Amino acid sequence: ATAVLNALPFHAAVGVATVAARLGVHYFDLTEDVAATHAIGALAEGARAVLMPQCGLAPGFIGVVGHDLARQFLDGGELLDLRMRVGALPRYPDNALKYNLTWSTEGLINEYCNPCEAIVDGRRVELPALEGLESFAVDGIEYEAFNTSGGLGTLPETLAGRARHVDYKSIRYPGHCAQMKLLLNDLRLRERRDWLRDIFERAIPVTEQDVVIVFASATGYRGGNTGSAKGPLTQASFSARIGGMDTPQGHVNAIQLTTAAGICTALDLVIQGELPQAGFVRQEAIPLDRFLANRFGQHYAHHPLRETIA
Repeated sequence: ATAVLNALPFHAAVGVATVAARLGVHYFDLTEDVAATHAIGALAEGARAVLMPQCGLAPGFIGVVGHDLARQFLDGGELLDLRMRVGALPRYPDNALKYNLTWSTEGLINEYCNPCEAIVDGRRVELPALEGLESFAVDGIEYEAFNTSGGLGTLPETLAGRARHVDYKSIRYPGHCAQMKLLLNDLRLRERRDWLRDIFERAIPVTEQDVVIVFASATGYRGGNTGSAKGPLTQASFSARIGGMDTPQGHVNAIQLTTAAGICTALDLVIQGELPQAGFVRQEAIPLDRFLANRFGQHYAHHPLRETIA
């Protein structure tokens, strides 16, 4: 085979990547697990093929967007804050969690329980999941967002020493975070993830009526072009709201569409020679315009709102 696309649960990532590296086969996956990504990075030294984890939505596409926004301030300017928010939500929530299962239950629990990488005051730190709660509205709909693990991908390493603040939070409907804290902290199901998975899969229905919301913003000073060292304080942002679609093979929901678009675009760009051909490749190696121009990445291009505000 030329490549393997690994869509197994996060705990299988290192094993599959190890075999791919040994055989010299390009490797791509969808993992949100930070430890697995670090281990795959260690495998890449001297690799004969590409090892490219975290190719889905978040981590994945959001890292491409985040790096594109950051780059606008890093060339002769100063990047202050980079904030990334992503949610895969049911369109018609009808339970106390205001949530339905739309992707891997194991991955969901993993990002709710593990430490979250971030940059705070210029230093790489780990923040607790489910903290940093904030509220906001998009197109008149109220949401909340809070820290979850893995969504930043390799951006903390890429932007270390180059930004004041970088973080990632998952978007949910208001009240979800409080319910999850009850389950994970008060009822201590954080210590029994197998129980929590069983509860979720028995009690929370799967839905195909979902929506993916992507929002990222960067604030800073661009390099001045009128003789000054810096331009004005500026904010650049990217926003997209993506639904599912019907195909001749059946309905594809929003999280399926956005996740598949991420990993298929990465594979396409490697095969076309637009990305490195060996070693560890980060999502931020993909230029946003090349991603959106791709036959798979164009599914994101139909929906985004890109704004720059001085």
